[in-house]
Amino acid sequence: MANTKLQKLNLLDKFLFDEAMEDRETYQAVISILLENEVELLGKTETEKELRVSPELRQVRLDVVGMDREGTIYYAEMQQRNTGNLIRRSRYYQAQLDVSLLEPGSTDFNLLNDSCFILIAPFDIFGRGLYRYTFDGVCRECPDLRLEDGSLRVFINTKGKNRESFSQEFLDFMEYIGKTTDEMAGSSASQKIRRIHRRVCAVRESEKAGVKYMQRWEEIAYAREDGKIEGKIEGRAASILELLEEKEPVPVVLREEIIAEESEEVLKRWLQAASHAESIEEFVKRKALFS
Repeated sequence: MANTKLQKLNLLDKFLFDEAMEDRETYQAVISILLENEVELLGKTETEKELRVSPELRQVRLDVVGMDREGTIYYAEMQQRNTGNLIRRSRYYQAQLDVSLLEPGSTDFNLLNDSCFILIAPFDIFGRGLYRYTFDGVCRECPDLRLEDGSLRVFINTKGKNRESFSQEFLDFMEYIGKTTDEMAGSSASQKIRRIHRRVCAVRESEKAGVKYMQRWEEIAYAREDGKIEGKIEGRAASILELLEEKEPVPVVLREEIIAEESEEVLKRWLQAASHAESIEEFVKRKALFS
């Protein structure tokens, strides 16, 4: 039997995104739509790939990584919440990936693969109203001169306003990301979007994926309960917000209320409500029963 919560996830959800992108053709279709350029990936994609240059340094976990015929590496991340550090985080991720590409002792930096980092979010990091922001190193003094170091960073805002600058396929996919339904996929003429949706449906119907999804949230809840995050009260509040953010953005008023709550017992009940609710609206209803 299909997992009910998994059935209701949109592609904005990191879990569904990662599971769907494990299929190379699906990830290839996504990259091709986002860049509006046909990309042909080779081999298997890697999801939740961990990179750590040294035990003393912070590790990074990349959502999805794939490589095309020319050796260009595409790594994408789905981000639901604006943490305020995404621009510099993209810099750190790209640096970590670059370090991992060269063999120890290698002296020829021209062996570095070209790379493209793509961050997808339902908000506008730069506030200019664009669907896509592409950065590739331009000289301030000579705007026609590019660095051409092989690195590209692309930020996708699914709520952009410059519709006239993009293909209908791109615009349809922007809607599909936040409304991943049969109706939305069926209303688009894009074969790529339909290909992506077939993969999404397969993940939703997968018993293995359903079990993995539930285990994931159980592990989060247990980790918080075991005190792996400093302070039980702060830990429970953070756990509640993380559970809710995976469903949809949390309203500011609700977020502040959760953070301000000082009763450990109340937060424990709210955590239980967040674990079982399938939407913010349902959480608020369940929460009211405990208040």
